[in-house]
Amino acid sequence: MYQPEAYAVALTFMLVSMVCWGSWANTMKLAPGYPFQLFYWDYIVGLLLASLAWGLTLGSAGGGGSSFAQSIAQADGAHIGYALAGGAVFNVANLLLVAAIEIAGLAVAFPLGIGLALIVGTLITYAQTPRGDPLLLFGGMALVVLAIILNAIAFRRREATRSRVTQRGIWLSVGCGLLMGSFYPLVNSAMTGGAGALNPYSVTLFFAIGAAICAVPLNLFFMRRPVTDTPPLAMSAYAVARPTWHLWGIAGGLIWMTGMVFNVVASAAQIVGPAISYAIGQGATMVSVVWGVFVWKEFAQAPHDARKLLLPMFVLFVAGLSAIAVAPLFGR
Repeated sequence: MYQPEAYAVALTFMLVSMVCWGSWANTMKLAPGYPFQLFYWDYIVGLLLASLAWGLTLGSAGGGGSSFAQSIAQADGAHIGYALAGGAVFNVANLLLVAAIEIAGLAVAFPLGIGLALIVGTLITYAQTPRGDPLLLFGGMALVVLAIILNAIAFRRREATRSRVTQRGIWLSVGCGLLMGSFYPLVNSAMTGGAGALNPYSVTLFFAIGAAICAVPLNLFFMRRPVTDTPPLAMSAYAVARPTWHLWGIAGGLIWMTGMVFNVVASAAQIVGPAISYAIGQGATMVSVVWGVFVWKEFAQAPHDARKLLLPMFVLFVAGLSAIAVAPLFGR
């Protein structure tokens, strides 16, 4: 399998994961009128396809460690179970996220949900595998938290009224963050601890399978009992959806899983570790806010006192992520 060893290459992998994780939700915007519950079936297909594609290419290339197929063959049930559980937890969190995006918009759901996930996931994974300078890592996290707070304030000022649906979007984002921060430690456990551990490419396949298994009952539940004050949906609506909508849903899954593969591959590099890789990947928050503010114009009609908070928010995000990015260089 291919495994980057130079920090510059590993950092590039982490930045690619950040862009992918912060950009996939744009595919929802490109399928207007496609309920998120139906979108999600296509998204799951994209996750499975991408995990297989990267496993059969980079995961089967020459280099150190076992290949994609060898890793699957030698994996034991406990490590596979961790990967499946990680996929299931992610699936619940991600369904809450896409519902929150539909209600509150990219510029709100991502900073609240993924920002909280950054804190939870980084703390747990650092406790599992402490690598990198803790002062830079957690100092950078503190700056990101400040940026999240500024974004929340900007959102409150943007809203002329506080509707029940908007409040629901906030709570969905919070629930998403708590769960989204919990899946990565499970993935890390699947890749550590003995000969039966999975490698970064095989773990994403079982992760995608876990997400798919969990999606069947959970997404059917959301179809029958929508959280967005929309009518219940039948599977027949999926069959008659526009072909381009299906393609955008699959593309969303492909983009997110590409980010996941690049992130866990970087996390396996000796100098990096899972806490730093996950923290940089969850800089996706900043990427999503860029999309929401500058492309989808979600703050175009906001009052000046809301928009003036956006610049310091971005500055804090960049400063925080920069501190996290150099943490491995001072933590040897």
